[in-house]
Amino acid sequence: MELFNTQVAVENLGPLLAGLLITIELTFVVIVLSLGFALLVALGGMSRWLLLRWVIKAYIELMRGTPLLLQLIYIYYVLPEIGIRLDAFTAGVIGLTLNYSAYISEVYRGGILAVPKGQHDAAAALGMTRALAMRRIVLPQAIRIVIPTLGNYFISLFKDTALCSVVSIQEVVFTAQIVAARNFQYFTLYTVVGAMYFLVSFPAARLVGWLERRTRSGYRRRSARLG
Repeated sequence: MELFNTQVAVENLGPLLAGLLITIELTFVVIVLSLGFALLVALGGMSRWLLLRWVIKAYIELMRGTPLLLQLIYIYYVLPEIGIRLDAFTAGVIGLTLNYSAYISEVYRGGILAVPKGQHDAAAALGMTRALAMRRIVLPQAIRIVIPTLGNYFISLFKDTALCSVVSIQEVVFTAQIVAARNFQYFTLYTVVGAMYFLVSFPAARLVGWLERRTRSGYRRRSARLG
């Protein structure tokens, strides 16, 4: 018996590519939402308002203390019992965004705290408000610091979309499961799926490395001019 069936791989390439397209779409939507929401969470967690900090801390600990799979199941299958019904794609987006925003917010916070205190003092000496200094001085430096970590999270996110099969999103893994249940060509189909993941993840990792080098070189040139 042939272990890898080329004919099966070719015949099912169309459905698998359609599933991969949904995976990529889901990844990009969650990336965009997480980048913005996580920044708000990070700034809220560093707020002077004690109650807001407590709420943010509770949210982060809840997301980090429970499995992503359980969170997706809860959003899609449990919330309808209290009248909140979401379609599969929306439930997947919300679950992934809430989970990854909690982790990314801590990345942001670490980047902000890594900016030297002298930068804050210099902004204050120039008459900048705290919000203006954060936007023009602190955040640009913090983003440069956290780019490698963010890139790793986004690659992990691309792979974690496979968990959305539990809420019936027909991404590439779920599509392979459906097809394999009919023809039992597990080795062939999952090998193709693995190759698809690698062909997307590897260039993404290289892009993250290029962005890191680009931002570092830009920072060095700017520092040299200021020097």
